[in-house]
Amino acid sequence: MPQRDLAGYRVVAVHAHPDDEAISTGGALADLAARGADVLVVTCTLGEEGEVIGDTFAGLVADRADQLGGFRIGELARACEILRVRQRFLGGAGRYRDSGMAGSASSAHPRAFVNSGDAAVADLAGIFTEERPHLVLTYGPDGGYGHPDHIRAHEITHAAAERVGGVGRILWAVRLREELEANLPTTVSEGWTAPAPGELDAVDSCDTWVDLDDLAYSAKVEAMRAHATQIWIGDGFASATNPHSAVAAGPVASYALSNLIAQAVLRREHYQFGAYTPIGHGAGLLSGLAK
Repeated sequence: MPQRDLAGYRVVAVHAHPDDEAISTGGALADLAARGADVLVVTCTLGEEGEVIGDTFAGLVADRADQLGGFRIGELARACEILRVRQRFLGGAGRYRDSGMAGSASSAHPRAFVNSGDAAVADLAGIFTEERPHLVLTYGPDGGYGHPDHIRAHEITHAAAERVGGVGRILWAVRLREELEANLPTTVSEGWTAPAPGELDAVDSCDTWVDLDDLAYSAKVEAMRAHATQIWIGDGFASATNPHSAVAAGPVASYALSNLIAQAVLRREHYQFGAYTPIGHGAGLLSGLAK
Protein backbone atom coordinates (compact mmCIF):
# COMPACT_ATOMS: atom_id res chain seq x y z
CA MET A 1 0.00 0.00 0.00
CA PRO A 2 1.22 3.57 -0.67
CA GLN A 3 2.75 5.55 2.16
CA ARG A 4 0.44 8.22 3.55
CA ASP A 5 3.00 10.93 2.86
CA LEU A 6 0.38 13.44 1.69
CA ALA A 7 -1.73 13.47 4.87
CA GLY A 8 -2.64 17.07 5.67
CA TYR A 9 -2.92 18.20 2.06
CA ARG A 10 -6.27 19.23 0.59
CA VAL A 11 -7.17 18.86 -3.08
CA VAL A 12 -10.24 20.03 -5.01
CA ALA A 13 -10.97 18.85 -8.56
CA VAL A 14 -13.53 20.96 -10.45
CA HIS A 15 -15.28 19.01 -13.20
CA ALA A 16 -18.14 19.80 -15.56
CA HIS A 17 -20.05 16.49 -15.65
CA PRO A 18 -20.14 13.11 -13.95
CA ASP A 19 -17.43 10.88 -15.55
CA ASP A 20 -15.00 13.76 -16.18
CA GLU A 21 -13.41 13.17 -12.80
CA ALA A 22 -12.56 9.58 -13.77
CA ILE A 23 -11.55 10.14 -17.39
CA SER A 24 -9.43 13.26 -16.87
CA THR A 25 -8.02 12.94 -13.36
CA GLY A 26 -9.05 9.57 -11.93
CA GLY A 27 -5.54 8.24 -11.59
CA ALA A 28 -4.19 11.31 -9.85
CA LEU A 29 -7.19 11.49 -7.53
CA ALA A 30 -6.82 7.84 -6.57
CA ASP A 31 -3.08 8.26 -5.98
CA LEU A 32 -3.48 11.44 -3.92
CA ALA A 33 -6.23 9.92 -1.79
CA ALA A 34 -4.32 6.67 -1.23
CA ARG A 35 -1.34 8.70 -0.04
CA GLY A 36 -3.45 10.50 2.56
CA ALA A 37 -4.59 13.70 0.85
CA ASP A 38 -8.15 14.89 1.47
CA VAL A 39 -9.67 15.00 -2.02
CA LEU A 40 -12.97 16.60 -3.02
CA VAL A 41 -14.55 16.38 -6.47
CA VAL A 42 -16.83 19.30 -7.31
CA THR A 43 -19.20 18.40 -10.15
CA CYS A 44 -20.87 21.35 -11.84
CA THR A 45 -23.82 19.63 -13.58
CA LEU A 46 -25.63 16.29 -13.62
CA GLY A 47 -24.71 15.60 -17.25
CA GLU A 48 -28.35 15.68 -18.34
CA GLU A 49 -27.53 16.18 -22.02
CA GLY A 50 -25.33 13.12 -22.34
CA GLU A 51 -25.96 10.27 -24.72
CA VAL A 52 -26.37 6.70 -23.45
CA ILE A 53 -24.43 3.55 -24.29
CA GLY A 54 -26.59 0.41 -24.36
CA ASP A 55 -30.33 -0.05 -24.68
CA THR A 56 -31.23 -0.56 -21.02
CA PHE A 57 -31.38 3.11 -20.09
CA ALA A 58 -31.55 4.70 -23.54
CA GLY A 59 -34.95 6.20 -22.72
CA LEU A 60 -33.51 8.41 -19.99
CA VAL A 61 -31.95 10.95 -22.37
CA ALA A 62 -32.96 14.61 -22.37
CA ASP A 63 -35.29 14.52 -25.36
CA ARG A 64 -37.17 11.52 -24.00
CA ALA A 65 -37.72 10.98 -20.24
CA ASP A 66 -35.06 13.57 -19.27
CA GLN A 67 -34.06 11.44 -16.28
CA LEU A 68 -30.43 10.80 -17.16
CA GLY A 69 -29.05 13.41 -14.77
CA GLY A 70 -30.61 11.78 -11.75
CA PHE A 71 -29.39 8.35 -12.85
CA ARG A 72 -25.85 9.63 -13.27
CA ILE A 73 -25.76 10.73 -9.63
CA GLY A 74 -25.55 7.04 -8.73
CA GLU A 75 -22.81 6.38 -11.27
CA LEU A 76 -20.81 9.30 -9.93
CA ALA A 77 -21.23 8.20 -6.32
CA ARG A 78 -19.88 4.75 -7.18
CA ALA A 79 -16.93 6.17 -9.14
CA CYS A 80 -15.94 8.46 -6.27
CA GLU A 81 -16.26 5.57 -3.82
CA ILE A 82 -13.79 3.61 -5.95
CA LEU A 83 -11.39 6.56 -6.08
CA ARG A 84 -11.85 7.10 -2.30
CA VAL A 85 -12.67 10.78 -2.70
CA ARG A 86 -15.47 13.03 -1.47
CA GLN A 87 -17.92 14.58 -3.92
CA ARG A 88 -20.39 17.45 -3.98
CA PHE A 89 -22.36 19.27 -6.66
CA LEU A 90 -21.74 22.94 -7.26
CA GLY A 91 -24.64 24.77 -5.63
CA GLY A 92 -26.31 21.43 -4.81
CA ALA A 93 -27.51 18.66 -7.12
CA GLY A 94 -29.41 20.10 -10.06
CA ARG A 95 -28.48 23.75 -9.47
CA TYR A 96 -26.77 24.01 -12.86
CA ARG A 97 -27.80 22.04 -15.93
CA ASP A 98 -25.60 20.45 -18.60
CA SER A 99 -25.40 22.99 -21.43
CA GLY A 100 -24.84 20.46 -24.20
CA MET A 101 -22.38 20.90 -27.03
CA ALA A 102 -21.64 24.29 -28.56
CA GLY A 103 -24.60 25.69 -30.47
CA SER A 104 -27.14 23.25 -29.07
CA ALA A 105 -30.61 24.41 -28.04
CA SER A 106 -29.95 23.19 -24.49
CA SER A 107 -27.52 26.06 -23.95
CA ALA A 108 -30.50 28.43 -23.84
CA HIS A 109 -31.97 26.71 -20.80
CA PRO A 110 -32.08 29.18 -17.88
CA ARG A 111 -30.22 26.72 -15.65
CA ALA A 112 -27.60 25.85 -18.28
CA PHE A 113 -24.15 26.04 -16.75
CA VAL A 114 -22.96 28.41 -19.47
CA ASN A 115 -25.55 30.89 -18.17
CA SER A 116 -24.48 30.54 -14.52
CA GLY A 117 -22.91 33.99 -14.29
CA ASP A 118 -21.59 35.18 -10.95
CA ALA A 119 -23.68 32.67 -9.01
CA ALA A 120 -21.42 29.77 -9.98
CA VAL A 121 -18.30 31.77 -9.13
CA ALA A 122 -19.75 32.59 -5.72
CA ASP A 123 -20.71 28.95 -5.11
CA LEU A 124 -17.22 27.72 -5.93
CA ALA A 125 -15.57 30.52 -3.95
CA GLY A 126 -17.59 29.34 -0.96
CA ILE A 127 -16.23 25.82 -1.42
CA PHE A 128 -12.67 27.11 -1.72
CA THR A 129 -13.16 29.10 1.49
CA GLU A 130 -14.35 25.98 3.30
CA GLU A 131 -11.79 23.59 1.85
CA ARG A 132 -8.71 25.86 1.65
CA PRO A 133 -7.18 23.65 -1.07
CA HIS A 134 -3.48 23.36 -1.60
CA LEU A 135 -4.16 22.08 -5.11
CA VAL A 136 -7.01 22.60 -7.57
CA LEU A 137 -7.35 20.47 -10.70
CA THR A 138 -9.53 21.51 -13.65
CA TYR A 139 -9.23 22.10 -17.41
CA GLY A 140 -7.35 24.61 -19.54
CA PRO A 141 -8.97 27.59 -21.28
CA ASP A 142 -10.24 25.42 -24.15
CA GLY A 143 -11.84 22.97 -21.74
CA GLY A 144 -9.69 20.18 -23.12
CA TYR A 145 -11.84 19.56 -26.18
CA GLY A 146 -13.97 22.67 -26.45
CA HIS A 147 -17.10 21.65 -24.55
CA PRO A 148 -18.78 24.84 -23.27
CA ASP A 149 -19.24 23.42 -19.76
CA HIS A 150 -15.56 22.48 -19.52
CA ILE A 151 -14.61 25.98 -20.58
CA ARG A 152 -17.02 27.38 -18.00
CA ALA A 153 -15.50 25.15 -15.30
CA HIS A 154 -12.09 26.61 -16.15
CA GLU A 155 -13.46 30.15 -16.00
CA ILE A 156 -15.17 29.83 -12.63
CA THR A 157 -12.23 27.98 -11.11
CA HIS A 158 -9.86 30.83 -11.82
CA ALA A 159 -12.43 33.50 -10.96
CA ALA A 160 -13.31 31.83 -7.64
CA ALA A 161 -9.64 31.44 -6.74
CA GLU A 162 -9.08 35.13 -7.39
CA ARG A 163 -12.11 36.01 -5.29
CA VAL A 164 -10.80 34.16 -2.24
CA GLY A 165 -7.29 35.50 -2.68
CA GLY A 166 -5.77 32.51 -4.43
CA VAL A 167 -5.23 28.83 -3.77
CA GLY A 168 -1.99 26.91 -3.51
CA ARG A 169 -1.80 25.86 -7.15
CA ILE A 170 -4.09 25.28 -10.13
CA LEU A 171 -3.23 22.59 -12.66
CA TRP A 172 -5.00 21.76 -15.92
CA ALA A 173 -5.58 18.14 -16.94
CA VAL A 174 -4.41 17.42 -20.50
CA ARG A 175 -3.45 14.45 -22.67
CA LEU A 176 0.03 14.36 -24.21
CA ARG A 177 -0.29 13.63 -27.91
CA GLU A 178 2.88 11.56 -28.22
CA GLU A 179 1.90 9.15 -25.46
CA LEU A 180 -1.78 9.03 -26.45
CA GLU A 181 -1.05 8.06 -30.04
CA ALA A 182 1.61 5.54 -29.02
CA ASN A 183 -0.90 3.66 -26.86
CA LEU A 184 -4.00 3.56 -29.06
CA PRO A 185 -5.67 0.15 -29.52
CA THR A 186 -4.31 -1.87 -32.41
CA THR A 187 -7.51 -3.88 -32.94
CA VAL A 188 -11.11 -3.00 -32.07
CA SER A 189 -14.42 -4.83 -31.90
CA GLU A 190 -16.99 -4.59 -34.66
CA GLY A 191 -18.87 -1.32 -34.29
CA TRP A 192 -15.92 0.51 -32.76
CA THR A 193 -13.63 2.63 -34.92
CA ALA A 194 -10.05 3.76 -34.60
CA PRO A 195 -9.57 7.52 -34.25
CA ALA A 196 -8.53 9.45 -37.31
CA PRO A 197 -5.15 11.20 -37.11
CA GLY A 198 -5.49 14.24 -34.87
CA GLU A 199 -9.10 13.47 -34.00
CA LEU A 200 -8.56 13.07 -30.25
CA ASP A 201 -7.91 16.09 -28.05
CA ALA A 202 -4.27 16.28 -27.02
CA VAL A 203 -1.43 18.73 -26.45
CA ASP A 204 2.21 18.66 -27.50
CA SER A 205 3.73 19.53 -24.13
CA CYS A 206 2.96 19.42 -20.43
CA ASP A 207 4.55 20.63 -17.22
CA THR A 208 4.18 17.55 -15.08
CA TRP A 209 2.57 14.14 -14.89
CA VAL A 210 1.53 11.34 -12.56
CA ASP A 211 2.77 7.81 -13.23
CA LEU A 212 -0.02 5.50 -12.12
CA ASP A 213 0.91 2.42 -10.14
CA ASP A 214 -1.24 -0.69 -10.49
CA LEU A 215 -3.60 0.36 -7.70
CA ALA A 216 -4.18 3.88 -9.03
CA TYR A 217 -4.53 2.64 -12.60
CA SER A 218 -7.01 -0.06 -11.63
CA ALA A 219 -9.01 2.47 -9.61
CA LYS A 220 -9.15 4.82 -12.61
CA VAL A 221 -10.37 2.07 -14.96
CA GLU A 222 -12.98 0.86 -12.47
CA ALA A 223 -14.16 4.41 -11.78
CA MET A 224 -14.59 4.90 -15.51
CA ARG A 225 -16.49 1.59 -15.69
CA ALA A 226 -18.87 2.88 -12.99
CA HIS A 227 -20.10 5.46 -15.54
CA ALA A 228 -21.55 2.66 -17.65
CA THR A 229 -24.10 4.81 -19.49
CA GLN A 230 -21.24 6.95 -20.79
CA ILE A 231 -18.11 4.77 -21.01
CA TRP A 232 -17.63 1.32 -22.54
CA ILE A 233 -14.47 -0.43 -21.37
CA GLY A 234 -13.10 -2.66 -24.12
CA ASP A 235 -12.14 -5.65 -21.99
CA GLY A 236 -14.86 -8.12 -22.93
CA PHE A 237 -17.07 -7.57 -19.89
CA ALA A 238 -20.75 -6.66 -20.08
CA SER A 239 -23.00 -5.02 -17.50
CA ALA A 240 -26.67 -4.62 -16.68
CA THR A 241 -26.44 -1.11 -18.11
CA ASN A 242 -24.83 -2.26 -21.35
CA PRO A 243 -25.39 -6.03 -21.77
CA HIS A 244 -22.89 -6.30 -24.62
CA SER A 245 -19.15 -6.84 -24.58
CA ALA A 246 -16.42 -5.34 -26.71
CA VAL A 247 -12.71 -5.96 -26.92
CA ALA A 248 -10.09 -3.45 -27.98
CA ALA A 249 -6.54 -4.76 -27.82
CA GLY A 250 -3.53 -2.52 -27.36
CA PRO A 251 -0.67 -1.61 -25.03
CA VAL A 252 -3.05 -0.46 -22.25
CA ALA A 253 -6.74 -0.67 -21.34
CA SER A 254 -9.09 0.82 -23.91
CA TYR A 255 -12.50 2.45 -23.84
CA ALA A 256 -15.03 4.23 -26.00
CA LEU A 257 -17.63 6.91 -25.38
CA SER A 258 -21.00 6.93 -27.15
CA ASN A 259 -19.29 7.79 -30.46
CA LEU A 260 -17.57 4.35 -30.23
CA ILE A 261 -14.15 5.76 -31.11
CA ALA A 262 -11.53 3.61 -29.39
CA GLN A 263 -9.26 5.41 -26.96
CA ALA A 264 -6.52 4.45 -24.51
CA VAL A 265 -6.51 4.69 -20.72
CA LEU A 266 -2.95 5.90 -20.30
CA ARG A 267 -0.70 4.76 -17.45
CA ARG A 268 0.32 8.40 -17.02
CA GLU A 269 -1.84 11.51 -16.51
CA HIS A 270 -0.50 14.84 -17.73
CA TYR A 271 -0.98 18.33 -16.36
CA GLN A 272 -0.16 21.89 -17.36
CA PHE A 273 0.51 24.68 -14.88
CA GLY A 274 -2.46 27.00 -14.50
CA ALA A 275 -1.83 29.55 -11.76
CA TYR A 276 -0.24 30.50 -8.43
CA THR A 277 2.69 28.45 -7.07
CA PRO A 278 4.81 27.24 -10.03
CA ILE A 279 5.68 23.57 -10.41
CA GLY A 280 8.94 22.04 -11.56
CA HIS A 281 8.97 19.96 -14.71
CA GLY A 282 7.90 16.47 -13.80
CA ALA A 283 7.48 17.32 -10.10
CA GLY A 284 4.78 15.89 -7.86
CA LEU A 285 1.46 17.70 -8.05
CA LEU A 286 1.81 18.95 -4.46
CA SER A 287 5.56 19.56 -4.54
CA GLY A 288 6.65 22.89 -3.07
CA LEU A 289 3.34 23.49 -1.30
CA ALA A 290 3.54 23.75 2.48
CA LYS A 291 0.93 21.90 4.52
